[in-house]
Amino acid sequence: MAFKYEPTPFMLPTSHYDKRKADRAVNFIENLCHTKGKWAGTKFTLLPWQEQIVRDVFGIVDEKGKRQFRTAYVEIPKKNGKSELAAAIALYLLYADREPSAEVYGAACDRNQASIVFDVAKQMVLMSPALIKRSKVAAAVKRIMNYSNNGFYQVLSAETGTKHGLNVSGLVFDEIHAQPDRKLYDVLTKGSGDAREQPLFFIITTAGTNKNSICYELHTKSTDLLSKRKFDSSFYPVVFGLTEDDDWTDERNWYKANPSLGHTIAIERVRDAYKNALDNPAEENIFKQLRLNIWTSATVCWIPDHIYERGNLPIDVEELYGRECYGGLDLSSTSDITAFVLVFPPRSEGEKYVFLPYFWLPEETLDLRCRRDHVPYDVWEREGFINTTEGNVVHYGYIEKFIEELGEKFNIREIAFDRWNATQMVQDLEDMGFTVVPFGQGYKDMSPPSKELYKLLMGGEINHGGNPVLRWMAQNVVMRNDPAGNIKPDKEKSTEKIDGIVAAIMALDRAIRCESPDSVYDGRGLLIL
Repeated sequence: MAFKYEPTPFMLPTSHYDKRKADRAVNFIENLCHTKGKWAGTKFTLLPWQEQIVRDVFGIVDEKGKRQFRTAYVEIPKKNGKSELAAAIALYLLYADREPSAEVYGAACDRNQASIVFDVAKQMVLMSPALIKRSKVAAAVKRIMNYSNNGFYQVLSAETGTKHGLNVSGLVFDEIHAQPDRKLYDVLTKGSGDAREQPLFFIITTAGTNKNSICYELHTKSTDLLSKRKFDSSFYPVVFGLTEDDDWTDERNWYKANPSLGHTIAIERVRDAYKNALDNPAEENIFKQLRLNIWTSATVCWIPDHIYERGNLPIDVEELYGRECYGGLDLSSTSDITAFVLVFPPRSEGEKYVFLPYFWLPEETLDLRCRRDHVPYDVWEREGFINTTEGNVVHYGYIEKFIEELGEKFNIREIAFDRWNATQMVQDLEDMGFTVVPFGQGYKDMSPPSKELYKLLMGGEINHGGNPVLRWMAQNVVMRNDPAGNIKPDKEKSTEKIDGIVAAIMALDRAIRCESPDSVYDGRGLLIL
């Protein structure tokens, strides 16, 4: 692959590109050998994306000739050669960084994970006559010693209590997305390298699933820096992956996320993984996370995006005026999202169910929620997909008035509601003339319509107009199962909001039961816990 170096835009005006130092790092790495697969034993020729990182990190220096970047965060899908790059950088920091008594550490969620990069580095040393003659490799304790500068590369365990007092000159932190908290990261990066002139913390990972993690914090910082929303001259961000605007099913976009595709990864392997993802919701999330570097909303997504998209057809709301429909109301706490979904059952064979969702948030908390949750509530509000009520709590009176106005446009036969926190609104809606039906949130009530919702989505028998809020909530849903095979949405395990899906399930249940005296459930039988 041809490569022409262009210095990173994150270079300070007071910094400069030292080609000699960059060449030194590149030459060192390219004299190492690959350790795996068909390239084992051949020279480590850097791919363009790898060489860009090496030249930026080691070649951009300040007015004193020291590295500008102290932390490099590289987020990239699996099988792009990240372990080989991380191992090569660890060895450069140990042997060629001109750091007396270098202390290079390898860390991860556990010692086994940290050993993956170490084992690659060990093989590189053993395959290099120039390095092995000045080294001692203690494989049992995961340590490589460099006699020429009295330095070492050591794998650490995950316990934080023993890590204080380290004099870190280099750190390779692998798969930080798997860290249960930020303690180990803080111990290894906050003050640990203060005695060194130019310590380097090299963090390399795939995307994760926990958006309340140190990895997502670093991911967000990186994307903010890349979009110039923030500035940190010591932090070098690299993120290969797809965004919400990218079509994950488009093979052309896979190359955007995988800079080594066609070299370290065969396109056929990715195609095979994609086919599995289309057939299995759990595999879809794994494909998105590990192959496309997308931060997934839940460990197992109940409604895959490609299935939700089968209902993305235009809806002419005026054509629905006067039609019979059924509502589902999921009331929030006063500071959270309230969802109301209308379901219009088909009137003839071949017609689809139509879903109209409505959402409300307190106006004064909108900006705070955008920053805190990293969810584009403000965009959805501007586009008309979310309504806001005055103040810092949801104004139930406003929602009641809104539903009353909907009742003047549509023939709302029933409204199903979750009993929690709904007593006063239920009374008010009944006073307006609505038929309001309590709806349990256990397996008995939720399982049949949940399964029917998925079946209808799979068959393309639902039209929701592609509502982005409902789409986001669909991707958040995690289902809880009981031993009898019943299911229900799990609000605790679902990492983000799912209120719209819960409301849709309740509304669909009433539509099926009321429109079909011989319910589809009767033919199939109810599974009751």
